[in-house]
Amino acid sequence: MRQYLDLCQRIVDEGVWIENERTGKRCLTVINADLDYRVDRNEFPLITTRKSYWKAAIAELIGYIRGYSSAADFRKIGTPTWNANANLNEAWLANPHRKGEDDMGRVYGVQGRAWAKPDGGTIDQLRKVVDNLTKGIDDRGEIISFYNPGEFHMGCLRPCMHTHNFSLLGDTLYLTSYQRSCDVPLGLNFNQVQVFTFLALMAQITGHKAGVAYHKIVNAHIYEDQLELMRDVQLKREPFAAPKLEINPDIKSLEDLETWVTMDDFAVHGYEHHPAIAYPFSV
Repeated sequence: MRQYLDLCQRIVDEGVWIENERTGKRCLTVINADLDYRVDRNEFPLITTRKSYWKAAIAELIGYIRGYSSAADFRKIGTPTWNANANLNEAWLANPHRKGEDDMGRVYGVQGRAWAKPDGGTIDQLRKVVDNLTKGIDDRGEIISFYNPGEFHMGCLRPCMHTHNFSLLGDTLYLTSYQRSCDVPLGLNFNQVQVFTFLALMAQITGHKAGVAYHKIVNAHIYEDQLELMRDVQLKREPFAAPKLEINPDIKSLEDLETWVTMDDFAVHGYEHHPAIAYPFSV
């Protein structure tokens, strides 16, 4: 929790104002942030200086794992996070590749589960990594990437968290996740929950112990309409101890994650938090 607050304070103290063309807003910005999450000690990185809705973050991760391309599918599993980008983004609404209401296009999980090959067919990146890790194989390329410049025009949003690189040392699994851009007051809360949970799930379904998850952010920013709430409210609060994440031990395979898993298969224990803060969201 402290590393999150330290990053927020660093942005407030050292950030440079940058105009964001997509949103039309200014962002107070720093370059390069490195966070790590102790999955091995089950120190769940859930923000405690405001109430955080962790189930929506995990639901979004499950949607990526399943390769969802519709905001409606994300809503069904418990998160509304893609409603705005699928249905309120003016550039996407006018895009000829958009298939209709709730369509997100070829973003995130679509790329992870069905990366289009130039000679035809697709590559299931996640399946390859799961199969290798289950066999105890780490070829130094256990990588899942959502970042496909050749298909940016076919999706509603470029991926922010774009690459997950798994590493196996003995019987311990590690994860390094790369993020090009991060809305720290809103997005990072989701992102760090997802990085932690992704490693925990992958270790569980491939039969390994979870180690540490490393999270590298390139562009970390606070939007101008979020700054006052962050500086004068959230940064004035003292954090509580990290809670614990419980995952249903019956989840044993990628097929389980693809089919029957719901948010009822996850629980958080010992979560103390301050009141919620309604940060503005930029589409």
